Amino acid sequence: MKPGLADSARRIAPLAWPVLVGQLSVLAFSTVDTVLVARYAAADLASLAVGGAAYITTFIGFMGIVVAISPIAGQLFGAGQHAQAGRQLHQAVWVALALSVLGSTVLLFPAPFLALSRAGPDVADKVRGYLTALALSLPASLLFTAFRGFNTAVSRPKAVMALQVAGLALKLPLSAALVFGVPALGVPSLGVLGCGMATCVSMWAQALGAFWLLRHDAFYAPFAITGRRLDAPDRKALWVQLKLGVPMGASILVEVSGFAFMAIFISRLGTVPVAGHQIAANLVSVLFMVPLAIANASGALVAQRVGAKDLRDARRVGWHGLQLGLAIATLMGAATFFGRERIVGWYAQDPAVVAAALPLLAWVALFHVADAGQTISAFVLRAYRIATVPLLINAAALWGVGLGGGYLLAFGLPDAAGPLLGARGFWLAATGGLVLTALGLVMFLGWVLRQQLPRGPVPVQPAH
Repeated sequence: MKPGLADSARRIAPLAWPVLVGQLSVLAFSTVDTVLVARYAAADLASLAVGGAAYITTFIGFMGIVVAISPIAGQLFGAGQHAQAGRQLHQAVWVALALSVLGSTVLLFPAPFLALSRAGPDVADKVRGYLTALALSLPASLLFTAFRGFNTAVSRPKAVMALQVAGLALKLPLSAALVFGVPALGVPSLGVLGCGMATCVSMWAQALGAFWLLRHDAFYAPFAITGRRLDAPDRKALWVQLKLGVPMGASILVEVSGFAFMAIFISRLGTVPVAGHQIAANLVSVLFMVPLAIANASGALVAQRVGAKDLRDARRVGWHGLQLGLAIATLMGAATFFGRERIVGWYAQDPAVVAAALPLLAWVALFHVADAGQTISAFVLRAYRIATVPLLINAAALWGVGLGGGYLLAFGLPDAAGPLLGARGFWLAATGGLVLTALGLVMFLGWVLRQQLPRGPVPVQPAH
């Protein structure tokens, strides 16, 4: 009997739940910061929104380039070429280090982001301090991304999860101490700057933990990752990663930057609207962790089956992962819609902030379902090393419809007397753009999978 959805779910679940726990730990970094700073000062919460948008816009695209190691190493792992997969991790480290130099420089000079947000002097100073701390953490974040991508590829997500949970355990008390201060110990209250400093310490702790694990865990011995110096940069191997990673990173950047620039533009409306947006954005990020976990697990399994030249199983797992993710996202979106008043109350008690956030959560249900569809489709396509067409779909729908349409709905035409729909306009357009993206990627994925079976096995590209 041909394996059904339940069979695929049993294969996806052991890989998905550690990714979910780990990613929730990562998201808890920003969630903790949001909750702490929301209780500290509105100006610091606005600075967190603008600074967070600048950091995510910078980090996420580079992360997408580095994480290209996942489908590449996954195919090699599926083909039984363990040492070749390990060599790819060495090259991913070089990619991460090179991108860290560029990314940290951008964060240290955030004038373009501040100009777009039109932040006042007080908020701008806080944003600069926050981003300076994050600039110091960026190399650790990208190096850990390479470790995470490799472990996802070889079905080892629990190792990543353990380090991410440990990072959160360090981050929680450190953020609380630095945001509000500990007078008895002479620690001053630093507000949003304290959040950045705590993140920096936690990320470097995670990166060092990953290095220790690679050197001491026997699981990694077949990959020949340690026991020798870091491989010299290999032009051909780097080209393999960058050929896939650049469109992957650009696609993720389009998606996240569209959302991040919403915060920057909404900040023009004042601290209360941007605070309300920050709450809705954080909630969407929390919900997104479930389809992201399913996408990671499905993509890893598909890449491994492609490497093993079992294209029928690869196709089956890819479709079943999409179906599973959409079903769960629909349930979560509905629960959020009907419980939105209680949820907003968990974030803030300020009546003005609650009033600003509540209408935005009405869009979260549809937004989340569309987000699940586009994310899982994109990950399955990457398992086949396809990333350019998804980039074009994302750019047209998320930037054109989502960000461009949102700006018009929020602010009107240049000669308009004032904002039209404000923050709600951005959320309306962003949801519409995301629905279009999901439809486009699902249709394209269906076409790709129909093309794969008649053509026979997809060869594994050699690593160098």
